[in-house]
Amino acid sequence: MSRIQPPARVRGTQDIFRGEQRRFARVLDAFDRVRRLYCFERVEVPVFEDTQVFARSIGETTDVVSKEMYSFPDKGGDSLTLRPEFTAGIARAYIGNGWQQYAPLKLVTSGAVFRYERPQKGRYRQFHQIDAEILGAPEPAADVELLTLADQLLHELGVAGGVTLKLNTLGDAATREAWRAALVAHFDAHRGELSEDSLTRLEKNPLRILDSKDPRDRPIADGAPDIDAYLTDEARAFFDAVTAGLDAAGVRWERDARLVRGLDYYRHTAFEFVTDRLGAQGTVLAGGRYDGLVESLGGPATAGVGWAAGVERLAMLLEEPEAERPDVAVVVEDERAGGAAVAALATLRRVGLAAELVATGSPKKRYDKALKLDPAETLVFGHDGAAMTTRARLLRGEVARAEEALA
Repeated sequence: MSRIQPPARVRGTQDIFRGEQRRFARVLDAFDRVRRLYCFERVEVPVFEDTQVFARSIGETTDVVSKEMYSFPDKGGDSLTLRPEFTAGIARAYIGNGWQQYAPLKLVTSGAVFRYERPQKGRYRQFHQIDAEILGAPEPAADVELLTLADQLLHELGVAGGVTLKLNTLGDAATREAWRAALVAHFDAHRGELSEDSLTRLEKNPLRILDSKDPRDRPIADGAPDIDAYLTDEARAFFDAVTAGLDAAGVRWERDARLVRGLDYYRHTAFEFVTDRLGAQGTVLAGGRYDGLVESLGGPATAGVGWAAGVERLAMLLEEPEAERPDVAVVVEDERAGGAAVAALATLRRVGLAAELVATGSPKKRYDKALKLDPAETLVFGHDGAAMTTRARLLRGEVARAEEALA
């Protein structure tokens, strides 16, 4: 008789449990604490969207859209896509739900996102992100607010010491147009030396050649003109205001003139928090200003800036957290005291104490189980013989909270 094989986990996915789950939860808990300090509202958006939401926002020539999205036909004939990121869905909701009336909006969200990419350390086909966005705020102060939030989150997690903020400006529309023309001229002069992917990008998205990883492209990209020569006075003033705000807030940063965003709706600030503790894939949090995104999706001209971070990647930077331990272990020494023990257990939990019942196995095994739980306090319910009265005694620890709860 053939043995039925248990179902295997899908390649590129993960089951998060015990130590990994505790690190994962610590990231989300810290994110929620910090977003409250900065008065960001939480929003939830669908796991899948119309494919055009991402094709129009991320760009059909990008690797995410052309190679990495999980798209499928709906029964009604529409093309749907599992979200590869959050910003486009939030922009779609901002337009469709009339949220312009609440601008400026400071929003956060988190959850699963999906990309078909080769699994590697810290990279999965279903993974999780935290995301923060400000919509309807064109001022440099919004960029400072988001970057300060990110920096405080990293400090809250205890990983800021190993992470560096890389910062650049992409200028305004006039800056970007002039710089793009200079880059096209530079790369066109080296057309015979570029990789196939960069030749495609040269026609559709030349800025993306600057961050090409192909060895053939690196010398050409490194010799390309910097944006600073093309910055308008307004664009330079915007970047100066951002850096001055970061300095005032005590956020350390480094200029990276090669940090870019390829799509035309990106403006001004671009940034990445990077580390060398995760190997070649060193970015743990990244974002920028996207003042043209909402308009590209059919909405009104709306300023926007935001960032996203991988929960798994941040969790990998954390030390192993301590396992959760109950405040009280309730041990049933005598079966006749079971009812009283359950009543006490319910009372302890109602007043906010984490409590676990130990009522199976031999008496010795029950005590062993209680000790393995490593509770702050242990309540033992036994029996007084002839009087048939239930008693409870505390074996160790401070007794005040438990005695008050059971009074």
